[in-house]
Amino acid sequence: MESIEYFWKDRKRFFGMPLSFTRYRLSEDRLFCETGFLNVKSDEVLLYRVRDLRLTMSLWQRIFGVGTVCVVSSDKSIPHLDLKNVKAPRAVKELIHKHVEAAKDKRRMRATELLGGEDGPVCQEYGEDDADPDMDEDGI
Repeated sequence: MESIEYFWKDRKRFFGMPLSFTRYRLSEDRLFCETGFLNVKSDEVLLYRVRDLRLTMSLWQRIFGVGTVCVVSSDKSIPHLDLKNVKAPRAVKELIHKHVEAAKDKRRMRATELLGGEDGPVCQEYGEDDADPDMDEDGI
């Protein structure tokens, strides 16, 4: 079995210290979340499926130098993955963003995003009878 090279590793933190059994890892093409000590649950999100990244930092998180990176993906089993209380959350978000863009470029995902592939946005065409409600009578 081939060993996976991780670009980033961290644990969920309490009061700024890694005192939990929730581990996060980022590889070239996947983001992993593993929870538990005796009963271990392991989830992964393929980076090319990531649609959006969001960073939230409450007052307490800012005091302890941590934050939550929210990963929204088109994955059916894990559409929303929160990397809670990670150290240096802005740098983590940028690192994930960089690897997501590289994974999408590698798989040539740009065209399907724009054309509505894989649950992407689909443009609705309007006929003469179905006028666009945002247009005035001159078609502007």
